[in-house]
Amino acid sequence: MKPRGPLMIEHRLIEKMLGVVSRHITAIKETGKADPVFIETVVDFVRVYADRTHHGKEEDILFKALESKEISGPDEKIMQELIDEHKFGRKTVGELVAANREYASGNKAALSTIIEKLETLAKFYPEHIIKEDKAFFPSTEKLFTPKELDDMLEAFWEFDRKMIHEKYEALVKQLAG
Repeated sequence: MKPRGPLMIEHRLIEKMLGVVSRHITAIKETGKADPVFIETVVDFVRVYADRTHHGKEEDILFKALESKEISGPDEKIMQELIDEHKFGRKTVGELVAANREYASGNKAALSTIIEKLETLAKFYPEHIIKEDKAFFPSTEKLFTPKELDDMLEAFWEFDRKMIHEKYEALVKQLAG
């Protein structure tokens, strides 16, 4: 397996979650009510899985490895777009968190912001994923030797092994005060 394999597998799970989110958007619009716990679950998934785990491998391993390569102008442009899109996703999730907090404390007007931010995420991620799967990964993969690709794949597995510890160490730290 090449390094893009795990990244693309992660994309499929993100897409499934987006399907769940889309169904909830419809339900929210129909009922005029959101489930703050569901929103927190979506936020956790996006922050830990899509952003920290998935984007973490891209930014901390793949993009860093590309710094030592002669990357083409178009690939350089796409990589910067991907980095900017990662930041946009983080900002949107932060806004969703704030709206959910407002809604959960009784501000029903925040429901429109919840819907807007969920719709933004549901629209944004598929376009982002296509850019990575169809253009960036295949193009930049050619810049690496087979050994470099194997080493990168091993770095991805090691990154994943550390994630659960990072998540729960942060949880305990937060709960402890």
